[in-house]
Amino acid sequence: MGGGPAGLFFALLLKKSDPRHDVVVYERNRLDDTFGFGVVFSDATEEALAAADPEVTAAMAARCHRWDDIEIHYRGQVLTSTGHGFSGLSRRTLLEILADRCRAAGVKLCFERAVADPRAVDADLVLAADGVNSVVRERYREEFRPAVDVRPNRFVWLGTTRPFPAFTFYFRRDRHGLWRVHAYQYEPNRSTFIVEAREETWRSAGLEQASETDTLAFCETLFAEELQGHRLLSNRSVWRSFPTIRNQHWHHGNVVLMGDAAHTAHFSVGSGTKLAMEDAMALVRSLETHADLPQALAAYEEARRPTVESLQRAAQASLQWFEDTERYMDLEPLQFAFTLLTRSLRVTHQNLKLRDPTFVAKVDSWYATDASRRAGVPLASGPAPPPMFTPLRLRGLTLANRVAVSPMCQYSAEDGTPGDWHLVHLGSRAMGGAGLVFAEMTDVSREARISTGCTGLYKPEHAAAWKRIVDFVHAESLTKIAIQLGHAGRKASTKKLWQGDNQPLETDNWPILAPSALPYFPHSQVPREMTRSDMDAVVADYVRAAGLAVTAGFDLLEIHMAHGYLLASFISPLTNQRTDRYGGSLDHRMRFPLEVFDAVRAAWPAEKPMSVRISAVDWFPGGMEPADSVEVARRFKAHGCDIMDVSAGQTVADQSPVYGRLFQTPFADRIRHEVGMATMAVGNISSYADVNTILAAGRADLCLLARAHLWDPYWTRHAAHELGHRLPWPDPYRSLDDYRPRFI
Repeated sequence: MGGGPAGLFFALLLKKSDPRHDVVVYERNRLDDTFGFGVVFSDATEEALAAADPEVTAAMAARCHRWDDIEIHYRGQVLTSTGHGFSGLSRRTLLEILADRCRAAGVKLCFERAVADPRAVDADLVLAADGVNSVVRERYREEFRPAVDVRPNRFVWLGTTRPFPAFTFYFRRDRHGLWRVHAYQYEPNRSTFIVEAREETWRSAGLEQASETDTLAFCETLFAEELQGHRLLSNRSVWRSFPTIRNQHWHHGNVVLMGDAAHTAHFSVGSGTKLAMEDAMALVRSLETHADLPQALAAYEEARRPTVESLQRAAQASLQWFEDTERYMDLEPLQFAFTLLTRSLRVTHQNLKLRDPTFVAKVDSWYATDASRRAGVPLASGPAPPPMFTPLRLRGLTLANRVAVSPMCQYSAEDGTPGDWHLVHLGSRAMGGAGLVFAEMTDVSREARISTGCTGLYKPEHAAAWKRIVDFVHAESLTKIAIQLGHAGRKASTKKLWQGDNQPLETDNWPILAPSALPYFPHSQVPREMTRSDMDAVVADYVRAAGLAVTAGFDLLEIHMAHGYLLASFISPLTNQRTDRYGGSLDHRMRFPLEVFDAVRAAWPAEKPMSVRISAVDWFPGGMEPADSVEVARRFKAHGCDIMDVSAGQTVADQSPVYGRLFQTPFADRIRHEVGMATMAVGNISSYADVNTILAAGRADLCLLARAHLWDPYWTRHAAHELGHRLPWPDPYRSLDDYRPRFI
């Protein structure tokens, strides 16, 4: 059911796999009654399609328009990146090619035939490829469990007679706001021309009641310069909002969803038709492999879902970039182009360098020059270093590079005192080349510890033990070292990680504090709601710890206000249910955390920087949202915070986090641009390609890696080797200057 690319291609491949199959396609519209203009395929997609049906791809190749370049028109400049390898094809032409092949193979095509109820169809298998507004999906809503996320931007799908030489992006402001254009040629003298804007811009322009004629007239006037005398074309071109569709299940009984009926991906990644046709290939393979239909449908979904969900995550990142383009309109042109090209997180600094080394060299040169100027460090002659190996200055502290070892609790201290384990753990990672090494969350009192194995800074001997480590780092490396001060709050008095994460001790518990008397787990110890006297004591503990950190010689001090610990529990409405001046509104909930910050800032040397780690989102209804984290960061900046360490979650036990590669980086990006302060990105950053991409795109100023550094203490040096960038070795290792390792 559905005569789009998914339905027709599946029908063709199924008939080819066994000509005895009786395959019928029902489509409620005419073959040529299609919306839109062109569709896009990458070179890799065309190769995959060719393996399934060479005749279809040969016919497509004969009719498509190819391009390698992407042009970005921004602030009066045209920035071009090459090596992207795409093709545009008329959607109508694609459907005609597929229909012709289906007829030749013996598929029965029934256009202008709607099937109201799939249960009335006498068939072994019913394929629901009936699009975004799938009748079949709605008929079995309870079984498929669809979720439709209607996005806020408005867009209209237009065509034009102007033949664009490249995939082209325009960004034009008028008195109503910012308009984005996605344009590409798909056949001679025909191009797709998608106009997109925020809803408030669209409403301000008076387009709510606009007819197609009104829309054409408005857009032709607005984009007269870009159209160069060519006209716009319409084809059911109404303003709409993009629906991101996901389904909990893709099959029920003998009915299976495919293409847009099952899932959608934003048009900015050009993958809707690709996904649909790849679905068709995957289902046919599964049917060929499994004689039992239920097994075949289950295998299809199991094999296909991870790929689809990965691309949907990329599409989500891309659509959010276009929803928030206003945020980036003050970027320098090269950086704006780079962040646009890498917006989906699928294209990285490294693979963009493979496609277009000249463009990336320009980006690296600009970034290195800007970083050196801001840090007050002369730029070395020769090729520009990769972004990760540029300096960063925070107050009087200059980091040699932008890689940091994230704070990681080791649960190996004795009554708060770090020992040989900590010396080796932190010392080896400093020798490994990172610009900054964070000591683990170090507690400001004995009662503030997560576990009995946590480090502390509440006794003079703690400062002496830390000084031993700090002195080693300073003497034997160019790395700087930071301390993270914290108080576990309601998550204190628990087992060590490997004994039971966040689980309460079975014996010898100590009293715990929190803004409200709410346990972390139902079976956790119930904390005591803090009094003003308790707050005074905690402030004093933080000030004492800051003084001991000065004695130890740390270069940067961070206060941990994330992950559901004490100060984070004040910030989140989920854990702060106070009715006094420390609860309620965000300003009230921030009152005590800011009091602690101010006290520590006063005790910490003025020339040394401070950071704060926050949870940008609680991932639970009624909790902190990304927009709230912007306001939190804004307040800390006003109080003298130099850089924000942006994490997420762990506020409540029953959170529903959205994990994935670089999953917290968008929060750092948002704070950096909306607040105008330096940020650290953390969370599932594992490759130097990721680090260089985050930095060059302006999403953060420093990248924190945890598990990557546990796996490889010399991660930064190995990245430098792979990138052809020389890092100085410690004197005892100077023999490595001429060493060329082989890993295979």
